Amino acid sequence: MTQASTILAALGGVANIIDIEPCTTRLRSEVRDVRLVDAAALRAAGSHGVMVSGRVVQVVVGPGVDVLATDLEDLM
Repeated sequence: MTQASTILAALGGVANIIDIEPCTTRLRSEVRDVRLVDAAALRAAGSHGVMVSGRVVQVVVGPGVDVLATDLEDLM
């Protein structure tokens, strides 16, 4: 499994994602159901941290976030 596919699954899958975009070093996503987000799996996939505020989930991945976002878009 690639990092992108692991992160996609940890965010609850394609059906759970409303929007996803890169922001400097973070992958910012809005999800339908935050209960489907697996923060431990996101950390295991290589993120440096996970922040949840309402339905917005930010995954800190570092400077490679643009490449990761492109890979996620390809999977979606």
